[in-house]
Amino acid sequence: MNSMVDAQEARAGHDVGITTAGGVPQVRLMRPQDMARWDAFVQTCPDATFFHRAGWKSVIERAFGHKTWFYLAELDGQIQGVLPLCQIKSALFGHSLSSLPFCVYGGVAATSDQARIALDSAAHALATELKAGHLEYRNVLPAHPDDPTWHAKPLYVTFRKAITADDEANLNAIPRKQRAMVRKGIKAGLTGEIDQTIDRFFTAYSTSVHRLGTPVFSKKYFRILKEVFADDCEIRVIVKGDQLIAGVMSFYFRDEVVPYYGGGMPAAREFAGNDFMYWNLMQFAAARGCRVFDFGRSKLGTGAYDFKKNWGFEPQPLAYEYQLHASTAVPDNNPLNPKYQMFIKLWQKMPIALANFIGPHIVKDLG
Repeated sequence: MNSMVDAQEARAGHDVGITTAGGVPQVRLMRPQDMARWDAFVQTCPDATFFHRAGWKSVIERAFGHKTWFYLAELDGQIQGVLPLCQIKSALFGHSLSSLPFCVYGGVAATSDQARIALDSAAHALATELKAGHLEYRNVLPAHPDDPTWHAKPLYVTFRKAITADDEANLNAIPRKQRAMVRKGIKAGLTGEIDQTIDRFFTAYSTSVHRLGTPVFSKKYFRILKEVFADDCEIRVIVKGDQLIAGVMSFYFRDEVVPYYGGGMPAAREFAGNDFMYWNLMQFAAARGCRVFDFGRSKLGTGAYDFKKNWGFEPQPLAYEYQLHASTAVPDNNPLNPKYQMFIKLWQKMPIALANFIGPHIVKDLG
């Protein structure tokens, strides 16, 4: 289940121009003709994730207009490591170089220490050249535990759990109270449907995030995700007859499914729509051959954190790391920051049509 984690536990805008003399990998930017090789490497590299895929370059540039640098390290024509990076320069939220904004995992994915070191050096040089406030890696486990130039911030955890091909075993693995909520949705007659367009999903998602006081992503972003990742990006909606109840966009990677964006209509509470939605996804993902259900990251002390724990998933701290460059402090751009509480309350009172119009202009710089 945790091949990505086990591999990490086993280790404690320009081409960089590192030569291959002495077995040192060359680091350069990914070119269009490299994308298939890049993804083939990501598919087999134990510590790579869906969020290391080459398609994120197109998604981020087209949806948000941010500049990206997707570095690869190769030796003798073989890719040994990749590092996707994106710059966000915002008057409100600061100047960052991150791997990777809008993604829960990132950082260097490599099969050799030499490649890892070379990619680290490239990222450091780029952050210095750009005069970025900080460089951020969204690691699963620490990549620089003994390096004082990197700072950790315990804010996020991830939830991953093994699933089997047996629906009954998967259902029985859910704690009793949460299992009762799933059965409530089943008894209410809820069903799941797959959409090839994002419209119904976006209605459920945008309604939900508005209720939480969070700016919404644009429809354009979700359309591009579906276009770029095709069958590896699934849109599932939950309905009761003709009534929309909930919707979730999920990513598939190797033998894992990652429900990534989701939300419910007001009726979801009455019918346990969100509970049924994740069970419905788990059923179909297991039938598709998935053996890991990755519930994704949540912030400590939030309702999402509690919801996932109630499913019997154990939180695993994420080792996000920050290297300060022009900034003097690690960033604190998250809804738990007290300075954003008034903004959240005002956003919840805003008409949803206005929130959906303004939100994408804000959230594109949050990453």
